[in-house]
Amino acid sequence: MTTTNDTSLLSDPRRQAALLFWQGYSVPQIAEQLQVKRPTVQSWKQRDKWEETAPLNRVEFTLEARLIQLYAKPDLTAHDFKVADFLARQMERLARVNRYGQTGNEADLNPNVANRNKGEKKKPKKNFFSEEAIEKLEEIFLEQSFDYQLEWWRAGLVHRIRHILKSRQIGATFYFAREALLQALKTGHNQIFLSASKTQAYVFRKYIIAFARQAGVELTGDPIVLGNNGAELMFLGTNANTAQSHNGDLYVDEIFWIPNFQKLKRVAGGMSSQEHLRTTYFSTPSSLAHGAYPFWSGEQFNKGRSDKSERVDIDISHAALAKGVACPDGQWRQIVTIEDALAKGCTLFNIDTLKRENSVDEFRNLFMCEFVDDKASVFPFEELQRCMVDSLEKWEDYTPFADRPFGHRPVWIGYDPSLRGDSAGCVVIAPPVVAGGKFRILERHQWKGMDFAQQAESIRELTQKYTVEYIGIDATGLGQGVFQLVRSFYPAAREIRYTPEMKTAMVLKAKDTIRRGCLEYDVSATDITQSFMSIRKTMTSSGRSSTYEASRTEEASHADLAWATMHVLINEPLTAATGHQSTSIMEWY
Repeated sequence: MTTTNDTSLLSDPRRQAALLFWQGYSVPQIAEQLQVKRPTVQSWKQRDKWEETAPLNRVEFTLEARLIQLYAKPDLTAHDFKVADFLARQMERLARVNRYGQTGNEADLNPNVANRNKGEKKKPKKNFFSEEAIEKLEEIFLEQSFDYQLEWWRAGLVHRIRHILKSRQIGATFYFAREALLQALKTGHNQIFLSASKTQAYVFRKYIIAFARQAGVELTGDPIVLGNNGAELMFLGTNANTAQSHNGDLYVDEIFWIPNFQKLKRVAGGMSSQEHLRTTYFSTPSSLAHGAYPFWSGEQFNKGRSDKSERVDIDISHAALAKGVACPDGQWRQIVTIEDALAKGCTLFNIDTLKRENSVDEFRNLFMCEFVDDKASVFPFEELQRCMVDSLEKWEDYTPFADRPFGHRPVWIGYDPSLRGDSAGCVVIAPPVVAGGKFRILERHQWKGMDFAQQAESIRELTQKYTVEYIGIDATGLGQGVFQLVRSFYPAAREIRYTPEMKTAMVLKAKDTIRRGCLEYDVSATDITQSFMSIRKTMTSSGRSSTYEASRTEEASHADLAWATMHVLINEPLTAATGHQSTSIMEWY
């Protein structure tokens, strides 16, 4: 029998026998090879437990023997050195395997694992989008935009100024938030969002963060600074004086509801005055008397231009602007009504339902882009804009998302019931700290489709959220049911009965409060403004006296938020304007 293994240099036949056994030789074959008696080999096998030796140890013993053979040679050839180096590396590898078996640490197997944890780690870039992420956002943007939104996108590629008069709730803020993020990523231009209030500006931020998450990127910071190119996304309220030093593409939201628009336009206009930047104005319509209307109609452009060749005549009818038109004053204008949105792919509305839920005038204003002529209104827009503030910046003592938003300071609540299917209105108002001070509308609610018990329960929840000192409820007709339920948990609730005299007293008190600048609400609460603007002076059915009411249908809202507010204001005497309360004297005889 012959073998291919050279064991001549091993002097210990017992060790030679073990190595041969681990190579697969049987006991008789080993005995013949080594010329040892078979029982002797069998005894070595049993005593040294050759079969129980782990495979890793068998290889280790074999490598050791082979390496010793080489080192025992007096003269090593080049080949011997290569083999010795190879065997030494295998021994080192086996040592790592042994350590891994004891610790389970992957670094014992692969030194590179340990090395990669050495030194300072590079932090991932904040607010960074990979090329794949940007491509995914573009794909989502184009797939999820309606046709009229894609018209806005195409116009933005060509025109520096876009001016859009739109229906309510057709996704303009949602769309422009997405467009701006992509614009910042592609061009590196800052994106500035200017809204009626900072609260409203943060709606852009919410949409941008949600959009980025769809590509696996979590955006943080205010302003948001993109890691790709340093472009900033800034969210500002109407107090834009601090942002005059910034420049970028400008988005101005709800311009027809921003008070003192002309002043704001002068301040903000410089932000996007450079040729490569663009400005976008968009809004639902408010009043013909609003300061932004001449800017929309072109009248402001003509002001001071006596030369007829320099003046412009812009057709701002829906028929002229429905498809979007580049006008001679440099603005691209478009009107998008609810009907236009439906015709261009929007599937979010049932137009018949909207017509049932709103009066004819309200539907035209909110959804058909028609401005309101408030000349006949008891509360014209010009007066109401004095009440509009950026509550997030001005009301430091109010935290709307806290469990107790106003702490333990007192509030007054006003409630106006629904009328055959329209909405009921409820307001939470912080009363003046001193006589003749300011009322602040902290919360407002419009409840539709709720029965008496549900509305009363909603009022009860407000009493748990705030320290309520007063509740005024219109208990005329349908309001009686809610009043009785509210009185069961708030016995001090005031019952208000509508008569021409009571309505006159409430309106006069509200007019006086607004005239003195003593009513405040967030500028984004356009429903409060619309509610007050809808109140008209009219005659009673007998024609003998005047009264006040809102233009309405049985299905329509009826200035509920305005009346609910007046239910609170009437709790303060008219004499409060002087800062003194009237006193009475009792004489004893």
